[in-house]
Amino acid sequence: MADGKGRRIHWSQPGRIATVLLLALSVLAPSCGFKALAAGTVIDALGRTVAPGPATRILTLGSDVTEIVHALGAGERIIAVDRGSKYPPSVTDKPNVGYRRQLSVEGLAGLHPDLILAAEDSGPPEAVEVLKSLAIPIVFIPQDNTPQGIERKITLIAASLWLEDKGKAVSGEVLSAFQAAADLAARIPLERRRKVVFFHGLVKLSAAGAGTSADAIIRYAGGINPMDVVEGYKAASEEKLIEMAPDVILMMSDGKGGPTVEQVFGNRALAATPAAANKALVVLDGAYMIGFGPRTADAIRDLAKALYPEME
Repeated sequence: MADGKGRRIHWSQPGRIATVLLLALSVLAPSCGFKALAAGTVIDALGRTVAPGPATRILTLGSDVTEIVHALGAGERIIAVDRGSKYPPSVTDKPNVGYRRQLSVEGLAGLHPDLILAAEDSGPPEAVEVLKSLAIPIVFIPQDNTPQGIERKITLIAASLWLEDKGKAVSGEVLSAFQAAADLAARIPLERRRKVVFFHGLVKLSAAGAGTSADAIIRYAGGINPMDVVEGYKAASEEKLIEMAPDVILMMSDGKGGPTVEQVFGNRALAATPAAANKALVVLDGAYMIGFGPRTADAIRDLAKALYPEME
């Protein structure tokens, strides 16, 4: 039998064999991520120990998850995606399992994946419990709106796909780009920073507060989110909007050329804001803007330039 360096180990001396093996383990553990390699396991966002196996039929749930798998060069292994996964464009040709928070266990299992990589917020809870009980390995990927969070996602997905070295390379590139984009926005003086409110839609005017990915992207792009006094998404009344006086309204594209300036500022509550006076509306693709994945640095840069056109 050969050791990790191609040398032969003879089985004629049991005591010596045990010593050699223990030494080999102590060398490999710190340098090669031995825990995952030896046991074939990873620890996911829920603290579960999962053995992904050599997956070739992967189901991805979450736009960031899908993009990371492609960034690692394993996109050809994906057999289906969730509704939010739209990048790269080739994923739109894959079977779509719908909204990741309204999963159908039967629909997912019927695709016969050998690995499910799911965003931590996938649901509903009862469906998630059933999925965890199936023989199909499922790894939950952390939701974390920081550069360190992106690195954690990449590292976990790379380990799940047995692509640790590629994961390190991708993480390095992504973190470097993220820092450069954040540094660019950080040059904006505090007194010139614009107040930005993000809305999911115009019907209920549900605005992004603290702890949301939209709040994080606004901050990294050099903006101020006046809704950060509340957690999560909350309805914003006309009185509240007048009080907050946002300079810019940020929204996700509806995929049909909207929302338009006329649609947004035709809303009575938004019409009374400073943003309406300047028709200051920024529309970005949802997954691109709030996915916190490989393209987030570009999204930060694009939003910063939209907020501060004078930036170099």
